[in-house]
Amino acid sequence: MRLRFLGTGASFGVPVVGCECESCSSEDHRDRRGRHALLLEDDGRRVLIDAPPELRLQLLREGIKDLGAVLISHPHADHIHGLDDLRVFTRGSRRLPMYVPAEFEEELRRRFGYVWSDGPRQPESSVPGLDVMPYGDGDTIQAAGFSITCVRLPHGIHFSYGFRVGRLGILIDANRLPGPARDVFSGIETLVVNALWFGRPHPGHFSMEQAAELGASLGVRRTLITHIAHGTPHAEIARRLPSGSEPAFDGLRVEV
Repeated sequence: MRLRFLGTGASFGVPVVGCECESCSSEDHRDRRGRHALLLEDDGRRVLIDAPPELRLQLLREGIKDLGAVLISHPHADHIHGLDDLRVFTRGSRRLPMYVPAEFEEELRRRFGYVWSDGPRQPESSVPGLDVMPYGDGDTIQAAGFSITCVRLPHGIHFSYGFRVGRLGILIDANRLPGPARDVFSGIETLVVNALWFGRPHPGHFSMEQAAELGASLGVRRTLITHIAHGTPHAEIARRLPSGSEPAFDGLRVEV
């Protein structure tokens, strides 16, 4: 299985509009971070995790021409506001299954009501042909041939979902891994985990130190950090993280 990091930035992206900090003014391509999106690939099958505002640009950059399913972790804007760009995968009569936490289904249908509206449509216009497939905490879904276990995780006063796929664990937006959830991730070898920055705690996300410590406590071989805020350049993050942990970047491909 291959992971493709389409976007590795936090909710503002990097560079941040109007900012001249070291990472925002960097010429290193690894410091150009779109909002979070991750692609799982295996033998021609593809599952997209989240649909950020830059989704169209990410798909073009990576040459993605087909998807088998979409998996939404939670309904924050930086994770779903590229939903309309899924139209290209549902031309004609084709439908695309989109797995959504059951708790968020009503909100998603309300915010993107035009997608599922039964009312009249503008001639020659198109909307994404998405079939909502609700999932819940502890569910194992079959998406485009991938067996994915879904785990509800605290995200400050909100919550998000993490995923286990074989020996891979994915914690997109979370700041803790409670006991029952930790059991789900026992035995993984690769961890993808969100972290904003070094030093400062955050109510909804891990810090770099916390993310690296989590990977070590789970005994994984490789911890890949995503959902990274501006302020610290990629090269410095890589230098400061302990062995076994590293920052991901947009376009990174990893064999799992």
